[in-house]
Amino acid sequence: MKVNAITLRKGNVIEHNGKLMAVAAYEIMQPGKGASVIQVELRDIRSGNKDNVRFRTQETVERVRLDQSDYQYLFNDGETYTFMNTDSYEQIAINKELIGDPAIYLQDGMMVIIETYEGEPLGVQLPDSVTMEIVEAEPVVKGQTATTSYKPAVLENGAKVMVPPHIEVGTRIVVKTEDSSYVERAKD
Repeated sequence: MKVNAITLRKGNVIEHNGKLMAVAAYEIMQPGKGASVIQVELRDIRSGNKDNVRFRTQETVERVRLDQSDYQYLFNDGETYTFMNTDSYEQIAINKELIGDPAIYLQDGMMVIIETYEGEPLGVQLPDSVTMEIVEAEPVVKGQTATTSYKPAVLENGAKVMVPPHIEVGTRIVVKTEDSSYVERAKD
């Protein structure tokens, strides 16, 4: 589908120079003289290579539609993660590199969205946040709770996060899967 370059946003996938490229960042630039341009940082979906491209704002680009399907996480065998389509019960194996760092938050039975293009998986979207238990944290220092400092803690899956001083071992917290940041104490 052809769209104007100025409508590109982070996460959009376009076909550029025969490759599928995801928009990683963009900036609309309006010079004092001449037409506006949009500076776009593109990431090749298959190779991971990045490229900076400048489009005139009225220039058209080919935006690609990705198919999104709900899948349930089943298991992993080190580098390969297996998911099941909830409609067709078809299983798909995806390499850990495609999932990236958030793979550490996959839990048995977790529902994810897998994006495909012509049957080829291109990305896995985990839920925005997960609830996990703290298994290791420094003890609270008296008087330190009034400050805005954070302390390191380890979750049940081995991930390290920074948490407020009042969080102790055994506390369940909500963590963003995108960047492993503390959101809040879980409301169990």
